[in-house]
Amino acid sequence: MNALDFTHDPAAQSWVLSANAADSDFPLQNLPYARARKAGSQQDWRVVVAIGDQALDLALAATQGKWSSAIQVLLDPLARGDLNSLMAQPAASRRSLRQALFEALREGSAQQTRLQSALVAQSDLEFALPARVGDYTDFYAGIHHAVAVGKLFRPDNPLLPNYKWVPIGYHGRASSLVVSGTPVRRPWGQRKGPQDETPQFLPSQRLDHELELGLWVAQGNALGHPIPIQQAEEHLFGLSLLNDWSARDIQPWEYQPLGPFLAKNFGTTLSPWIVTLEALAPFRCPQERAAEDPQPLPYLKSTGNEAAGGIDLHLEVWLHTAAQRAAGRPAVRVAFSNMRHMYWTAAQLLTHHASNGCNMQPGDLLGTGTLSGPTPEQAGSLLELTFGGKQLIDLGDGETRTFLQDGDELSLRAYAERPGARRIGLGPCTGLIQPALPAI
Repeated sequence: MNALDFTHDPAAQSWVLSANAADSDFPLQNLPYARARKAGSQQDWRVVVAIGDQALDLALAATQGKWSSAIQVLLDPLARGDLNSLMAQPAASRRSLRQALFEALREGSAQQTRLQSALVAQSDLEFALPARVGDYTDFYAGIHHAVAVGKLFRPDNPLLPNYKWVPIGYHGRASSLVVSGTPVRRPWGQRKGPQDETPQFLPSQRLDHELELGLWVAQGNALGHPIPIQQAEEHLFGLSLLNDWSARDIQPWEYQPLGPFLAKNFGTTLSPWIVTLEALAPFRCPQERAAEDPQPLPYLKSTGNEAAGGIDLHLEVWLHTAAQRAAGRPAVRVAFSNMRHMYWTAAQLLTHHASNGCNMQPGDLLGTGTLSGPTPEQAGSLLELTFGGKQLIDLGDGETRTFLQDGDELSLRAYAERPGARRIGLGPCTGLIQPALPAI
């Protein structure tokens, strides 16, 4: 587990004044990474670090700052937009860069005069995916979501017998991962209702979101060599918000017997920032698991993981309709949850994925699955919130929803806070639903 050090000091302030605001997602204690460039420019992508409402351009910082030779070696590929290179470094090297950036941006730093001109307002940037994603695997680690959805289709047996023994997952489509702010096109697909004799090829009418987190792999492992649970977190880089858009009317017809396919791979939205596990160290918590549940098999079990394998991270879902925007009305929060409701921890997901010798690589992405909580208002999908489309969600001013309509903008938000630590946020994860294209 990541130990606390001076970078977690809640009293530490930055010379970037906006970072000192109590409600900032990006205080000095966070320092997440993204790939960005000046909006509308032809600049090469470069890695930036968030600090308040600004971003430290590491292409400029690498040349203008004064760094040790070891830190300069780490900065050089980041200046070229290559975050995967840092992910591939040992955890000790990644921590040393975090500490160097913290000291450079800390109030009173001698680096201020050198780095002041390396700051860019985040509002002036456009973002790409933060890293090159070779492979994307989506898990099903939210037990409350699994039970709620299971009840809709199998009321007498909602949870399949393997769920509490093995982390369930499927391989997704890395090419359709998109960064926050990218519009999402309503997909076409085969749909077959219970009364239909044959399926039809039509635009989805039950478009949904899924409240998830993306876990970014750091150092990989050689083919044939598993990652022990005790070492798993050294192989994890950090977290992003993730929305795995889902076409609920396409999914039931196609997913048996091999699992999700076109109902999922038309688009998956990621927040642009990766918040490191080091930044989230003050918010670790025990793994949640009922006392009567089976204990994990030995390869998925460790004392440290049970004591602090979870993360107390608040999650929210907000919906902003076209009518609300036109009338100047704000978005409505439709659900909230917490990362601590994961049945399997991040370390267990990675350990299981590599347990057969599967070779993970820096920049690989693991989706957690929908992270619903135990109460109805903590549902991480509209499928759950509306009980399969049977109950309307009241958005106020006469507007209701069961599933997403064209023009709806859905946003995920996340933050961690507790006494004795600075609040840490993950930044935006937003997508606007566009109408389906004409028939092919």
